[in-house]
Amino acid sequence: MLTMEEGRLNNMKLICYLSNGYPTIESSIEMAKIYTEAGCDVIEVDFPSHDPYLEGDFIAGRMRQALKNCNDYDKYMDGILEIKKNNPDTHLLLLAYGNTVSEIGDDKFIKFCLDNDIKDLIFVGEDIELLNKLMEHGLKISCYVQFHMPEAELKAAKESNGFVYMQAKPMTNNINEKYPTLKDCIAHLKEIGIDREIYCGVGIRDANDINMAKLSNADGVFVGSTILKLHDDIPRLKEGIKELKSAT
Repeated sequence: MLTMEEGRLNNMKLICYLSNGYPTIESSIEMAKIYTEAGCDVIEVDFPSHDPYLEGDFIAGRMRQALKNCNDYDKYMDGILEIKKNNPDTHLLLLAYGNTVSEIGDDKFIKFCLDNDIKDLIFVGEDIELLNKLMEHGLKISCYVQFHMPEAELKAAKESNGFVYMQAKPMTNNINEKYPTLKDCIAHLKEIGIDREIYCGVGIRDANDINMAKLSNADGVFVGSTILKLHDDIPRLKEGIKELKSAT
């Protein structure tokens, strides 16, 4: 187990999820500034999908409402560029479903990302041809690895070119006896040659969860609904981000 001194040396990134366009694109631009000012290191900003099949009801509902208010992806792109301009020291990574990339247009989406130096992407979809096309053009595609470390996902992580999105906690007792803790999982990822960032998400809700990820040698943590549910209470939201950041 890591000593406390070793833990302190591991300064992780705090990654906060931003529902782009909810309730409006303009409000998302303002919320990004609040995130940054409160201490967020990386903003995960989505392109709302018409078919967000992997999302829970909460985030899927926000995507549906965003698209009800504005279904013009050009305006979402403009909003993302405004967020980037307003927060030059905050890294952006995009969440995009394959169906959304296809709606925008593969080439148009790639050009937008490359022209604006936004290359980190969480891509959700089964279109391997599209996935390969994105990677061939220099976009860095993350790879999700579940807590039980299935071989197929480990293989995909080795073949990908982006960060590894590691499930932080077993949600349904999906534990591999060879790697029973998050620290064991991350150590194995590094043993098989993963030298890119390993960010942990799913189940990260408070400072204790962040400390667990830190002691496990994660490079960063994703926080989603914990922050999203505070959007109507800005003072609490700011304090929440500050508290989470202090734990990194």
